[in-house]
Amino acid sequence: MPGMYVLPTILLSTFLLVACSDSATEPEVDDASSGEQRASPVAAMEVQPRDLSRQLRFTAAVEPRAHIRLASRISGTIDELMVEEGDAVEAGQALARLDMSEQQAELARARSQEEEARLAYRRTAELRESGVVSVADYQRAQIARQVAEAERDLWETRLRFGTLRAPEDAVVNRRYVERGEAIDAQATVFELITLQQLVLRPGVSELDVVHLNVDDRMPVRFDALPDLELEARVHRIAPMADVDSRLVTVKLHLPADAAEQGVRPGFLARVQMVVDRRPETLAVPAAALGEDEDGHLSQRLKSALGGRQASADWPGERV
Repeated sequence: MPGMYVLPTILLSTFLLVACSDSATEPEVDDASSGEQRASPVAAMEVQPRDLSRQLRFTAAVEPRAHIRLASRISGTIDELMVEEGDAVEAGQALARLDMSEQQAELARARSQEEEARLAYRRTAELRESGVVSVADYQRAQIARQVAEAERDLWETRLRFGTLRAPEDAVVNRRYVERGEAIDAQATVFELITLQQLVLRPGVSELDVVHLNVDDRMPVRFDALPDLELEARVHRIAPMADVDSRLVTVKLHLPADAAEQGVRPGFLARVQMVVDRRPETLAVPAAALGEDEDGHLSQRLKSALGGRQASADWPGERV
């Protein structure tokens, strides 16, 4: 009985060995000899026109066109204050007065001396016509009258300095004194701001400022007034960039009625606009470019229109 199982086992082993030998000796097919080439995998992307215009974005605080620090031209004591912070004032309006009692007394004395000198000059002139006085006496009387007139002008001027007036239409932003305080000459009493013209003074990158010109228009939005959009005008571009930040100051004028629409100095303004417009520009992925012998990123492109060839330097060159 055992011999009956040995023969099938030997036959099965022999069959497996032959099959393995046939598989191992099967000849390889050469792609080159068969005329077929193995393809390399590539990534394809269609080159399409895109808008590559440069976007300019910056923020700036709203400022009044002018800050006026109104100072007293003489020393004295504040006798009267006519305005409060936030009051609108007109050009020439009186804002404060100093105690000018001493100056008024000096002015009265100067006027008396002027009148005395005028009378003396008149008598001398009459005597000169009669030949009683000399030319020298006449000239001294004339000079004395002129000195007295100048003295009177001096004290009238000092008396006018005792009243502080607004130099132009403005709003009182700060008041630094109270009634009864003594101040020195050149001490700041008020800070005035002009709301008739609000401005922005942003610092713009040197890469962007080359695309701006005087009288360009820009849309402006405000964080405090999200529903309001105004159009600002480029009024002036600084001739020099800041040596540290490399930013160029650009002065923008807001519309004359900006304050009436709720815009106030100190509000944060945001500007977003398109400069260096490049619509419908063929954009090529950076991965599709290679370096030429000069080290520039460039590639030959086949236009989708008519199979034309076009070359472009990356980034942004039109083809």
